[in-house]
Amino acid sequence: MSNAKKPDEKNHDGPQWYGRRRGHKLRPNRQALIDTRLPELRIGLPESGVLDLEAAFSSPVRDIWLEVGFGGGEHLAAQARAHPDIGFIGCEPFINGIASLLSLIERDGLNNVRIYDDDARKLFQVLPDAVLGRVFALYTDPWPKKRHHRRRFITVDTAETLVRLMKDDAQLRLASDHMGYVGWMLEHLSGHPGLQWQARSKRDWTKPPSDWVETRYEKKAKEKGLGPAYLCFTRVARGEDEAASALKNH
Repeated sequence: MSNAKKPDEKNHDGPQWYGRRRGHKLRPNRQALIDTRLPELRIGLPESGVLDLEAAFSSPVRDIWLEVGFGGGEHLAAQARAHPDIGFIGCEPFINGIASLLSLIERDGLNNVRIYDDDARKLFQVLPDAVLGRVFALYTDPWPKKRHHRRRFITVDTAETLVRLMKDDAQLRLASDHMGYVGWMLEHLSGHPGLQWQARSKRDWTKPPSDWVETRYEKKAKEKGLGPAYLCFTRVARGEDEAASALKNH
């Protein structure tokens, strides 16, 4: 897009990013993907107004799913392979993770993935209401120290934003092996009138969904004996959430 702004790690407007942006030096073939493929697949922010996500894809898509912090891209690429008619947006500021995803896109010939290489919350600010059919936020940094809790991805403000962006009946899928953060996410999301937690028992949130794709981070966590929790919320139909909120505040 000619009027789009490229994400800039020196740009401090909007939410503050606290994580790393680079790790070890990239191998030449992966650096080449960053130089050539990332500009082709990058989602840029508009100078003004809202962003038309569907226009970012070369072919029509029946829905748009978004993953926040895709890590090495294993889950995102597998979902894109399984759902070629869905448009996928991956948000990840870490350049090494982006290079990993690009290598999977090249290997599998995926044409339904686009990348926003900055803090996802900046992208959220320019998206229209009810645009996302599914949101994944898997193993986002738990920021375990109490003084860093404000850095966590799931907050009251993020919950409100996700509810705005999700279509009726859209899914929000979360996973973490840090039980303190799991409790935090439940506290911030389960009481929201726009979201319904799908668990009926503890078994429902210690067992992954049937189409789950294990990430490298998850595999390492299990090897350490950590048991992940899988949380799934559904967006309550608009109108119903307003009625529930009014009843709660009555």
